[in-house]
Amino acid sequence: MQENKNLREENTEERILDAAFDVVYEKTISGTRMALIAERAGMFQSNIHYYYKSKHELMMAVHKKVLDRCAELQEELLSTCGTDLKERIGVFWGQKREFIVNEQRYDFAEIDFWVQSRVDAQVKEVFVESFVVWRAKIEKMLKEFHVPDERAAMLAVVMTSMMEGASIQYLIDPGAFDIDAYFDYCTQMVIREIRNG
Repeated sequence: MQENKNLREENTEERILDAAFDVVYEKTISGTRMALIAERAGMFQSNIHYYYKSKHELMMAVHKKVLDRCAELQEELLSTCGTDLKERIGVFWGQKREFIVNEQRYDFAEIDFWVQSRVDAQVKEVFVESFVVWRAKIEKMLKEFHVPDERAAMLAVVMTSMMEGASIQYLIDPGAFDIDAYFDYCTQMVIREIRNG
């Protein structure tokens, strides 16, 4: 009986989060209202407040969902890639490509949270930590290929910038460049930098 209740609550929370994602995608975080989320989820606003006491709490849950999806995609790609440097680098490009091309609401939400981090200390703290984790994963992967610590740290920063830069440019103007060619070129640049070091 308790299991069914937990499953229903989990499904309700997912429904709320999905509705919140849709509203954030359409209206941005600043334009999002609990009433709009309730309408999109097909429930009363008071039901949403049972799970999330405030818009801020709900937005933090949306932000966590973005970060969780990012990590999930990386793990999926890592489990199917080979062991050479090009394929391992491709895990990070692949996750970002998936967001940019097929799961844009995650990428738009991520960009919107980045903007919010300027005025919301809690969002900023979570964002900073997410970048620390992202860079650490890249750095760890590079060190497996005997890239010295300092170079691995700087390459992790550069690779993160390449991914975020691709999001901003491609989401604004998808016709400006071929996203696959972009990440292929990024791979060549990183490998060349590693070999020349």
